[in-house]
Amino acid sequence: MNIDILAPEELELLRQLIDDAQHIIICGHKSPDGDALGSSLAWCDYLKNQCGKQPAVVMPDAYPDFLRWLPNSDRIVRYDKHQEEVKQLFQKADLVFCLDFGSTGRVDEMQPVLEASPAKRVMVDHHTNADMDTVLSISRTDASSTGELIFRIIWQLGGFERMTCQGAVPIYCGMMTDTGGFTYNSSRPDIFFIISQLLTKGFDKDKIYRNVYNNYSQWAIRLRGYMMSQKLNVFEDFHASYFAISRSDMRDFHFVKGDAEGLVNVPLSIKGMKLSVSLREDDRKDNLVWVSLRSVDDFPCNEMAAKFFNGGGHVNASGGRLYCSLDEAEKVVRQAFIHYEDQLKRK
Repeated sequence: MNIDILAPEELELLRQLIDDAQHIIICGHKSPDGDALGSSLAWCDYLKNQCGKQPAVVMPDAYPDFLRWLPNSDRIVRYDKHQEEVKQLFQKADLVFCLDFGSTGRVDEMQPVLEASPAKRVMVDHHTNADMDTVLSISRTDASSTGELIFRIIWQLGGFERMTCQGAVPIYCGMMTDTGGFTYNSSRPDIFFIISQLLTKGFDKDKIYRNVYNNYSQWAIRLRGYMMSQKLNVFEDFHASYFAISRSDMRDFHFVKGDAEGLVNVPLSIKGMKLSVSLREDDRKDNLVWVSLRSVDDFPCNEMAAKFFNGGGHVNASGGRLYCSLDEAEKVVRQAFIHYEDQLKRK
């Protein structure tokens, strides 16, 4: 099966950029998920073990607790914790790989530091509306994940045979988490060809699943139960639902980052449900609400996210943010449902 994605001139440019670079940074987006983290750690493993480089992996802020088991995740430098160190890394860098985001705004408060860096930029991403200034953009919106793209790039560079288990595991984790355990955006045969190749590296995929999805505290489980039993708003005629997590909810259930990961998918298990939206009040900044959207079939989450929630993403999985109170955010959700009434009610 041919899984190459780079044209010959792109492949040669990438090789040359890597060969010439002395100080490489790999960075992901704000609130890094399994794909941002996994693709970054896998690419770091390749550059270090097969190219003789010593790249730094930088993230804007914290990542979920259930991803701390990923190989070499302890070496990630967080901008929110080590601002001066990260600024120096970017000033010294001559090559920056931007993984799993296509706009510098996605790194939030780290944006000025990234944009001020004299380094050349290479983007690898699978989201829509990429607009970053780069010397090489590898953007494939039909890909399941950035992890999939990183695998294809390493494969095309001839690096698969020497890929380590520590390099394979983060790729698999990124592909798994960005497809909801291969339940959406994952029907192409080449995805499972890639998985079959990754498994030859000798890891236990079931253990990876458990590490991610069966790794919550009792308080996280209690929060999930409370949200579904007391806070879920179901609009049966619209085949849509939403729930809202407030600061007081987070305080009452001892919330830590990642406790609500994937919860937005649960209402989609209701018969006939097309769309699920979650709202979460930021735990530090007033008038900031984080929005996640999930859908089934052809309902366009990304269009709704762009039109109502200052966001975007994929057809079945998108996100955004609102600069208002939680009560006002709930009103926006209802307005969005009404706007898309015809599509939501269509059988």
